[in-house]
Amino acid sequence: MLRSAHINWPTQRDHKEVWSLAWPMILSNITVPLVGLVDTAVIGHLPDGHHLAAVAIGSMIFSIVYWAFGFLRMGTTGLTAQALGAEDPTANRTLLAQSLVMATLIGLCIIMLQTPIIELALHWIAAEPLVTEEARQYASIRVYGAPAVLCNFALLGWFLGNQNSKIPLLLLTVTNLLNMVLDIIAVYGLGMHADGVALASVIAEYGSLLLGLYLCRSILRPMSGQLLAASLTQVRHYTALFQVNRYLFIRTLALLFSMAFFTAQGARQGTDILSANAVLLNFILLISNGLDGFAHATEALIGKRSGRQDMTGFYRTVTTAAIWSAITALLFSLFFWVAGGWVIQLLTSIENVQQQAMIYLPWLIILPLIGVWSFLLDGIFIGATQVKAMQNTMLFSVFCVFIPAWWLLQPLGNHGLWIAYLTLFLARGISGGWVFWQLSRKQQWQITRKASA
Repeated sequence: MLRSAHINWPTQRDHKEVWSLAWPMILSNITVPLVGLVDTAVIGHLPDGHHLAAVAIGSMIFSIVYWAFGFLRMGTTGLTAQALGAEDPTANRTLLAQSLVMATLIGLCIIMLQTPIIELALHWIAAEPLVTEEARQYASIRVYGAPAVLCNFALLGWFLGNQNSKIPLLLLTVTNLLNMVLDIIAVYGLGMHADGVALASVIAEYGSLLLGLYLCRSILRPMSGQLLAASLTQVRHYTALFQVNRYLFIRTLALLFSMAFFTAQGARQGTDILSANAVLLNFILLISNGLDGFAHATEALIGKRSGRQDMTGFYRTVTTAAIWSAITALLFSLFFWVAGGWVIQLLTSIENVQQQAMIYLPWLIILPLIGVWSFLLDGIFIGATQVKAMQNTMLFSVFCVFIPAWWLLQPLGNHGLWIAYLTLFLARGISGGWVFWQLSRKQQWQITRKASA
């Protein structure tokens, strides 16, 4: 349990500390949806709208498959930050190796199970036949990037846990620029469609892995401690990772179920609605990745404070991150209010899709102000490894709020679908805030320790 302490208002040092980690993560996170924006823009300017719909479905499938294992980043960040705060370099080294081993094994399993994964997903979405076939081509190529993607998750989490957000910025920027260039070459240079976008992603993902492994040396060289062989070969040494990651896994599955459900319901309203929602989902990715910059900084700093049992620093970090997260959310809303129509036109020249996207744009203007608190609370819970709370609030928000809201709002069509999706973010913020208040009131911020060997 963290030591009780008086909660002080953030100091200039607190603001500087949060920003030193947050700004590289904001920039690097924003490059992630920029890849999706480029994919959408490249495909969206082709004359036939089914190419855009196919990429939307294929990307969604792998958002679910890959993000389901997002615990490889989140769990690694929290535990690594705690090891750093506790000054345990052996645990730090061990966490990197264990996370990479776990990521590689899971990635290989995804490749082996690709046929049932892809076919079940396409059957469930039930898009038009032409869209489904091209989405299948996209998925059958994209799946071979699985080991690289998951290892990259582990690397990013480890770098961030070691309070280094500049290397993730470099990694993601280089990788995403490569992906953008390859997209343009594949589609406009080689005449490929969804298959070219998928191939570009796979090449960029392996390039990122090689660069990330090379850059690990800058942190490992001055670090003492040792990596014991038994910590990689004996299952009992993975206990802390399994304990944290099982809750994160279930939580992420629930979140991605909501995304898949949203996409599937849009697909059932026709290709134009599906394509318009796909364009607007890029806005959500931009919002979530931008706000996650402060959430990631919070993870790293909260984990470090937790490792040192420093309650005063814990709450000052929370307050500082909350202030800047709220300001950033307001700026996102203002940007979409002023420039949302221009961004839609940039992403697609298909008139029907543009018109449909403009109709539902107001919901995206509201979303940052509602969703900001769920992102911040996720960062707090990950850093303190209170991941069971994350799981429970997500399950409540998806199955007790989002799905019932969608069912009740079906007469409103796609407007009802968007309103229900906003209730998901609202419920996450309220339920997470209640859990945070309960844990703080009772001083029950329990810290999960990582064994050194």
